[in-house]
Amino acid sequence: MVETQRAEPVPVSASQRSRAAALATRVMLGTFTQFVGTGPSGVRLARRTIATLMRAFGSMPTGTTIEKVDAGGVRGEWVYGPGVDRTSARVVYFLHGSAYMMCSPATHRSLAARLSQITGLPAFVLDYRLAPEHRFPAAADDVDAGWEWLIARGYDPADIAVVGDSAGGHLAAAFLLNRAAAQQSLPACAVMFSPVVDLTFGLAAQQERVRRDPMVSAARARRLVELYTVGADFQDPRLTLRYGSARDCPPVLVQSGGAEMLQADARHFAENFAARGGVVTNELWPEQMHVFQALPRLGPEPDAALRRVRDFVADAFDLSRTEEGVAS
Repeated sequence: MVETQRAEPVPVSASQRSRAAALATRVMLGTFTQFVGTGPSGVRLARRTIATLMRAFGSMPTGTTIEKVDAGGVRGEWVYGPGVDRTSARVVYFLHGSAYMMCSPATHRSLAARLSQITGLPAFVLDYRLAPEHRFPAAADDVDAGWEWLIARGYDPADIAVVGDSAGGHLAAAFLLNRAAAQQSLPACAVMFSPVVDLTFGLAAQQERVRRDPMVSAARARRLVELYTVGADFQDPRLTLRYGSARDCPPVLVQSGGAEMLQADARHFAENFAARGGVVTNELWPEQMHVFQALPRLGPEPDAALRRVRDFVADAFDLSRTEEGVAS
């Protein structure tokens, strides 16, 4: 068996392609998003726009297969990258972004497929309910239901890696911390791409004063997320993260971009998680945009980042099984 070469370190500078992409995004998308409303027509426009961008700058591996799921209230799809064993005992549980009111398994299909291909694991992408049609706690409830569905199908928690981007990163973080606090079963690890940690976007607004995000402003992002959180109690730990159970959580990998405002959220999560005994790796990728891992046509960094995810997940699975053996 040929041993897979370990991923290269996080680069110290960005490629020229990704720098150019960030500039073009600021001029075009960053200007456009300031005028997208939060009424029905604005929501439809935002959903169409992000779907178009994900298709345009994503890359679907040839040979990927998709299997739709609609089972007892749990909806989503299995994504199998080329050559991935459908009977694998280990899987990825993927929670997509964006802003709790856009995107779906379809928009994130190429990212899930590339993640499946590089890790060699099937990925189950949850189709959770979106705002404004479904407000808090609909998405959080769906994440719990999806987890229980996977366990009921015979997957061992120690063989599941939870991955989430943007709002999906917030879902993943809350899921992990709250399950640990309740002493419930936990996955082998969690990976978060550009997670939203502060749903008020106060951290993002502070970072925005240092550097403007190419894609969207903190104020605009907050108004989009408010479609989900309106009327909710922010003391709920599914909205405002509580880190007291971090020491009981599995390891976490966080990746964010140096050009995005949510690098502040990633840093805040990592600092608080580590301060309370959690094991976390926080990677800041120079000059990269929000969830750059989904945009491989804009530069080489997305694939390089996924190779680091591959190694992290493989190490976490090995550690999880080792600790399980010691415990038994």
